[in-house]
Amino acid sequence: MITTEDEARAWLRALPECDDAAMTRLERLVDLLVEENQRQNLVSAGSLDQVWLRHIVDSAQLLPHVPRETSLPWMDLGTGAGFPGLVIAALRPELEVLMVESRTRRIEWLDRARIAMGLERSRIVGQRLEMVETCQVGVISARAFAPLDRLLTLSARFSTSDTIWLLPKGRSAQQELDDLRKWRHVFHVEQSLTDPQAGIIVGNLTGRKGKTK
Repeated sequence: MITTEDEARAWLRALPECDDAAMTRLERLVDLLVEENQRQNLVSAGSLDQVWLRHIVDSAQLLPHVPRETSLPWMDLGTGAGFPGLVIAALRPELEVLMVESRTRRIEWLDRARIAMGLERSRIVGQRLEMVETCQVGVISARAFAPLDRLLTLSARFSTSDTIWLLPKGRSAQQELDDLRKWRHVFHVEQSLTDPQAGIIVGNLTGRKGKTK
């Protein structure tokens, strides 16, 4: 379990994706976040004291679940303040990262941050998810976006049987998975590295029960 800012930075440095350029992008993200948080409530002010643990590593811990050869886009649903979308893009700048967000001020912030970090392959999709054009992606992530069943109902159309789902769910992870009835899947819960009470739903969606995919 990672518990301090020093441990968080050390863990990041050990990631294969975290070279000096990636670390510079992440440091830029932290500076931008602290500045913007004075204008709009992107994250709770108290969490900024542990920004590397609570936001950067909490997002980056998703990366080890994705093979490095993955080339299809990564779609992050309800990106909000940029977590995990901007963090993933900072660490994998060659990967197309689609950050779906419908709130105008968040869209503007995400685009400013993306440009400032030099993330040319990333794109802000400024629409409600229901309005986003269907495409196939390699990874779907969502941090506190919607309850699991509703999340799958809204976003299964972007998934193939090979798409990797990465869904940080806090304390409710195992319960939401246990309650899932309508879907065929190969999901399991991984322990969060940043919160002893939190879990991440990881795996593949194979279809809706009663329907062929």
